[in-house]
Amino acid sequence: MFRRAFWFTTGAAAGVWATTKVQRTLRGLAPDSLAVRAAGRAAAAGHRVRGLALDVRAGMAQREGELNEALGLAPQQPAPGGALPPPVPRVGIGPARDTTAPTGPTGNEDH
Repeated sequence: MFRRAFWFTTGAAAGVWATTKVQRTLRGLAPDSLAVRAAGRAAAAGHRVRGLALDVRAGMAQREGELNEALGLAPQQPAPGGALPPPVPRVGIGPARDTTAPTGPTGNEDH
Protein backbone atom coordinates (compact mmCIF):
# COMPACT_ATOMS: atom_id res chain seq x y z
CA MET A 1 0.00 0.00 0.00
CA PHE A 2 2.77 2.44 0.86
CA ARG A 3 4.64 1.50 -2.29
CA ARG A 4 1.69 2.41 -4.44
CA ALA A 5 1.19 5.71 -2.62
CA PHE A 6 4.92 6.50 -2.96
CA TRP A 7 4.97 5.80 -6.72
CA PHE A 8 1.68 7.61 -7.27
CA THR A 9 3.02 10.69 -5.47
CA THR A 10 6.33 10.47 -7.36
CA GLY A 11 4.53 10.24 -10.70
CA ALA A 12 2.21 13.12 -9.85
CA ALA A 13 5.17 15.29 -8.79
CA ALA A 14 7.06 14.41 -11.98
CA GLY A 15 3.98 15.27 -14.06
CA VAL A 16 3.54 18.64 -12.34
CA TRP A 17 7.25 19.41 -12.76
CA ALA A 18 7.22 18.45 -16.47
CA THR A 19 4.03 20.44 -17.14
CA THR A 20 5.47 23.52 -15.43
CA LYS A 21 8.73 23.18 -17.35
CA VAL A 22 6.91 22.87 -20.70
CA GLN A 23 4.67 25.87 -19.93
CA ARG A 24 7.68 28.04 -19.04
CA THR A 25 9.43 27.02 -22.24
CA LEU A 26 6.36 27.81 -24.34
CA ARG A 27 5.96 31.20 -22.68
CA GLY A 28 9.66 31.90 -23.34
CA LEU A 29 9.21 31.11 -27.04
CA ALA A 30 6.18 33.38 -27.49
CA PRO A 31 6.77 36.24 -29.99
CA ASP A 32 6.41 38.95 -27.33
CA SER A 33 8.90 37.23 -25.07
CA LEU A 34 11.38 36.74 -27.90
CA ALA A 35 11.11 40.42 -28.87
CA VAL A 36 11.77 41.56 -25.30
CA ARG A 37 14.72 39.20 -24.98
CA ALA A 38 16.18 40.35 -28.32
CA ALA A 39 15.80 44.01 -27.34
CA GLY A 40 17.50 43.36 -24.02
CA ARG A 41 20.39 41.57 -25.68
CA ALA A 42 20.75 44.32 -28.29
CA ALA A 43 20.90 46.96 -25.56
CA ALA A 44 23.50 44.94 -23.66
CA ALA A 45 25.57 44.54 -26.82
CA GLY A 46 25.35 48.30 -27.41
CA HIS A 47 26.64 48.96 -23.90
CA ARG A 48 29.54 46.57 -24.46
CA VAL A 49 30.42 48.24 -27.78
CA ARG A 50 30.27 51.68 -26.17
CA GLY A 51 32.57 50.49 -23.39
CA LEU A 52 34.98 49.11 -25.96
CA ALA A 53 34.95 52.41 -27.87
CA LEU A 54 35.71 54.34 -24.67
CA ASP A 55 38.56 51.95 -23.83
CA VAL A 56 39.99 52.30 -27.35
CA ARG A 57 39.75 56.09 -27.19
CA ALA A 58 41.52 56.16 -23.81
CA GLY A 59 44.23 53.83 -25.12
CA MET A 60 44.71 55.99 -28.20
CA ALA A 61 45.10 59.11 -26.08
CA GLN A 62 47.57 57.36 -23.80
CA ARG A 63 49.62 56.06 -26.72
CA GLU A 64 49.59 59.47 -28.40
CA GLY A 65 50.94 60.99 -25.20
CA GLU A 66 53.68 58.35 -25.05
CA LEU A 67 54.64 59.01 -28.68
CA ASN A 68 54.63 62.78 -28.18
CA GLU A 69 56.85 62.37 -25.13
CA ALA A 70 59.22 60.02 -26.97
CA LEU A 71 59.49 62.41 -29.93
CA GLY A 72 59.89 65.47 -27.71
CA LEU A 73 56.74 67.16 -28.98
CA ALA A 74 54.68 69.49 -26.87
CA PRO A 75 51.46 67.89 -25.64
CA GLN A 76 48.39 69.17 -27.43
CA GLN A 77 45.44 70.45 -25.47
CA PRO A 78 42.27 68.47 -26.18
CA ALA A 79 39.44 70.33 -27.84
CA PRO A 80 36.72 71.53 -25.44
CA GLY A 81 33.83 69.14 -25.00
CA GLY A 82 35.64 66.30 -26.76
CA ALA A 83 35.04 67.92 -30.15
CA LEU A 84 37.43 67.37 -33.00
CA PRO A 85 39.99 70.10 -33.68
CA PRO A 86 39.38 72.29 -36.73
CA PRO A 87 40.61 70.75 -39.99
CA VAL A 88 44.08 71.62 -41.19
CA PRO A 89 43.99 73.42 -44.55
CA ARG A 90 45.60 71.28 -47.24
CA VAL A 91 47.66 72.73 -50.06
CA GLY A 92 46.47 71.49 -53.43
CA ILE A 93 48.69 70.45 -56.29
CA GLY A 94 48.45 72.50 -59.47
CA PRO A 95 47.79 76.11 -60.40
CA ALA A 96 45.74 78.28 -58.10
CA ARG A 97 42.15 78.80 -59.19
CA ASP A 98 40.20 82.01 -58.96
CA THR A 99 37.37 81.13 -56.58
CA THR A 100 35.60 84.48 -57.03
CA ALA A 101 34.71 83.90 -60.71
CA PRO A 102 31.59 81.82 -61.40
CA THR A 103 32.41 78.39 -62.74
CA GLY A 104 29.07 77.32 -64.18
CA PRO A 105 26.32 78.80 -66.32
CA THR A 106 24.95 82.05 -64.91
CA GLY A 107 21.73 82.19 -66.94
CA ASN A 108 22.84 85.32 -68.83
CA GLU A 109 24.28 83.51 -71.84
CA ASP A 110 22.84 83.95 -75.32
CA HIS A 111 21.42 80.78 -76.84
